[in-house]
Amino acid sequence: MKQAYLQAIRSLTFRELPIPEPGPGEVVVRIHTALTCGTDLKTYRRGHAKLPVPGPLGHEASGTVAAVGEGVEGFQPGDAVMWVPTAPCDACPACAKGLYNHCQHLFDGIALGAYADYLLLPAKVVRRHLFRKPDHLSFAEAALLEPLACIVRGWRRLGGAESVVIIGVGAIGLLHAAVAKALGCPSVTVVGGRESGLRLAEALGADRVIQGHLPGAAEALPKGFDAPEAVIECTGQADVWALAPALVRPGGRALLFGGLTGDAQVSFSARRIHYDEVTLLGSFHFTPADVAEAYRLLTQENLGLGRIITGVRPLAELQQVFDDLEQGRGVKYALIPEGGR
Repeated sequence: MKQAYLQAIRSLTFRELPIPEPGPGEVVVRIHTALTCGTDLKTYRRGHAKLPVPGPLGHEASGTVAAVGEGVEGFQPGDAVMWVPTAPCDACPACAKGLYNHCQHLFDGIALGAYADYLLLPAKVVRRHLFRKPDHLSFAEAALLEPLACIVRGWRRLGGAESVVIIGVGAIGLLHAAVAKALGCPSVTVVGGRESGLRLAEALGADRVIQGHLPGAAEALPKGFDAPEAVIECTGQADVWALAPALVRPGGRALLFGGLTGDAQVSFSARRIHYDEVTLLGSFHFTPADVAEAYRLLTQENLGLGRIITGVRPLAELQQVFDDLEQGRGVKYALIPEGGR
């Protein structure tokens, strides 16, 4: 089997490996569709705190069961499935407090390497986070389960809102817009620079779009108590983080969702935080409850998330796809291994 492997920063290759054999509780899946992700692109460009370099790449995927290990129940070869790549251990102090997304062993045995023909799913992932893919859901949309679970986590932190401004029209911003409408948010505004991204946001249900970048685009937003209840930052830019709290009404909330580099420092207005009681929120990864809700949204709601898939490319073109994404050509690509449909 072929597997994409990041040898060093910006050094991507494919290696030949034997098809894995499942141990007790494990499942081997044949990858049907793997999706590109901003996390993978960032890892390729500069590394990542949670993902090893050198190491395999890819963690958003769907496929069919190729083999099951001893003790696996509910799945058999040929089943169409979807999954997320991590699961909590249920035994550490964080898990004991219900902080499953802060599990001390969350990334031990992560199902990493979905840019490949086959992938081995660890027993804890099979036990908690492997699901059947319904026939009506495409493999590409099914592969969105992991990023959608992260979005659901963000909204659980936010606690809902009567009005929200989403900053950024990449895949994460677009997913936030779709989830906002699915959860019944009455007023969803999306701010971004790319017209194509804004059109996608409208197709996913955004009530208003504003083309431009902060701080200039903020002039088109209402002020004072007419300002939105919440803002969601999805650009991963420190200067946008710093501006986000200024966009909400007194008592509002700013969800700082886009990740920054580990050494980034951001300053906020003390007046906004103290006198206006603006709450700053972070969001990391997901819990099993978030995954379950993401699965429900994907399989029971007509979110139309296939719209954010820019195109379908052979897995062998992964390097070219990364180049396209770096140049702003596309939002998210579906990669099909050789011999895949």
